[in-house]
Amino acid sequence: MPSYEMAMIIRAMPKVELKNALMRISNGIFDRGGIIRKIENLGYRPLPYKTSAHGLVHKEANFFVFKIDTATTVVSDLKEEYSRDVDVVRQRVFKVNEDSDHACTLETELLPPAYREEVQKMIKMGKSQVNRFRYKFSYNSGLDYYPFQK
Repeated sequence: MPSYEMAMIIRAMPKVELKNALMRISNGIFDRGGIIRKIENLGYRPLPYKTSAHGLVHKEANFFVFKIDTATTVVSDLKEEYSRDVDVVRQRVFKVNEDSDHACTLETELLPPAYREEVQKMIKMGKSQVNRFRYKFSYNSGLDYYPFQK
């Protein structure tokens, strides 16, 4: 299952109600076969601007980030469910990219660009494309240049 980060802004409310809202959100993930890896509480903060959601204007809210693993087909269901939840002001889901294994050493980074293997490949590719796009004029005039352009 792919990994996702779900950033949520939950309206300002007492801790007991906040706990119930978080339980409801996490049960929605569990009911659809998802796994919660981590819940980060980013705190109670003022919003950068007044935000309207479900007929109320919000100036302050609780910020949370859920790190979850779930199927790709479930993500749209979760977004729809949380868009209808009156406690959730905003929610966004981001796919977490897998870390790629790039062997990077200090020795190769300290080399001048002309000696790096990647740069040499790019130079070779650029030279081959320049020769391919050279244009020789021929409009059945017998000339190899365009006489009206300087």
